[in-house]
Amino acid sequence: MECGIVGLPNVGKSTLFNALTAAGAQAANYPFCTIEPNVGIVAIPDPRLRQIESCIPTQKVIPAAMRLVDIAGLVKGASEGAGLGNKFLSHIREVDAILHVVRCFADPDVTHVDGSVDPIRDIGTIETELMIADLQVAEGLLDKAQRTARAGDKEAKARAELLERCLASLNASKPLRSLELTPEEAKELRSLGMITAKRVLFVANVDESDPKGSGPLVQKVREYASSHGGDVVVVCAKIESELAELNEADRNEMLASLGMGEPALATVARAAYRLLGLQSYFTAGEKEIRAWTVHAGATAPQAAGVIHTDFERGFIRAEIYAVPDLTELGSEKAIREAGRLRVEGKSYVMRDGDVCHFLFNV
Repeated sequence: MECGIVGLPNVGKSTLFNALTAAGAQAANYPFCTIEPNVGIVAIPDPRLRQIESCIPTQKVIPAAMRLVDIAGLVKGASEGAGLGNKFLSHIREVDAILHVVRCFADPDVTHVDGSVDPIRDIGTIETELMIADLQVAEGLLDKAQRTARAGDKEAKARAELLERCLASLNASKPLRSLELTPEEAKELRSLGMITAKRVLFVANVDESDPKGSGPLVQKVREYASSHGGDVVVVCAKIESELAELNEADRNEMLASLGMGEPALATVARAAYRLLGLQSYFTAGEKEIRAWTVHAGATAPQAAGVIHTDFERGFIRAEIYAVPDLTELGSEKAIREAGRLRVEGKSYVMRDGDVCHFLFNV
C-alpha cells in the first residue's frame, strides 16, 4: 500500500519525506526539485512491539511498514501540463491515499510560488487541479463506456452511470471522495484511478516556534478539513529532519527539550496507516517479534495468508491473546494458565493488536 505526498512547491514535502524515511537529504529550495518520484519505506512506530519484547526475549523486532512516494510540487495549471504537471499527476493516480502537505509557516528565505502564505488558497489550488485532471479522465472514459453500453454491455452501462455521477460532482467542484457509493461502485471507482476519490490526510507544516500548531494558520486548515471530511496532523518538518539525523540518546534529549514525547512523524506515520484502512497484528517468538499488516475487517485466515499463502489455504485455527494481558501476566505460559488465550476459527475478524499463533495443515 502506498501514500503519495502532494502539495505546492516549497511547502516542505521533500523535507518531510526525507525525515519519514530517514533519508537525511535536504530538498533544494526551488520548484520542481524532485523530478522523479522518490519512493521510500516508512516504519510504523508501535510501542506495543517493545512491550511484547519486554516479556518475550527475541533476536529482532520488525515493525509494520508502508511505501511512501514523494511527488514533485504541483502548481496552478498542473492539469494542463504546467510544471510537468501531467507527468506528476500520473504518479498520484497510482497511490492508495494522499498526504497533502500544507505550508503553515512564514519564512522570507523560503519562497512561495504565489508570493504569500495562505493555506486555504493553497489547498484550493491543489484540489482544483486534481479535480480538473479527474474531469478530463472521466469525460474520456464516459464516452467509451456509453459506446460499449449501447451494444448491450451491462457492466459498461453501470460504469457509464457511475461516471455521469462523477462528472456531476466534479463540475460542482466536489471531489469524488464526497460521493456516497455502494461497495461495488467504490471498487469500480478505485479501478479507474481517480485522484480525488482517494482519502486525504492534511499535514500542516509549522514553524519551529509553534510545534503543536496552535497558531491561526493551522486552525484554518483544521476548520477546512473538518468541513470536508478530512483529518489534520501537525509537524515541523525542519525539527523532524533534525531529529531524524540524531542517534537515539541525542534524539531523546532534543525531544525532552521541546516537550515532545516522540517525533511528530510517528503521529504522521500512524495516521497515514489508518488512512489506508490498515491495522497490525503481531507474531512473537525467540527468532523475531513482528508486526504484520492487514486491512481492517480481515478474517483470521486472511491475516494468516499475509505470512504465507499456505497458512490461509490450510488454516485450522488461531490462538490469540492481547498485549495488555501479556504485560500484566508476564508470559504466554501465564496467559494460558489464566485462561486468557482465545481459540478463534475461520470467521474471526482480526482486532488491531492481536498477538497470534496460527495452526494450519496443507
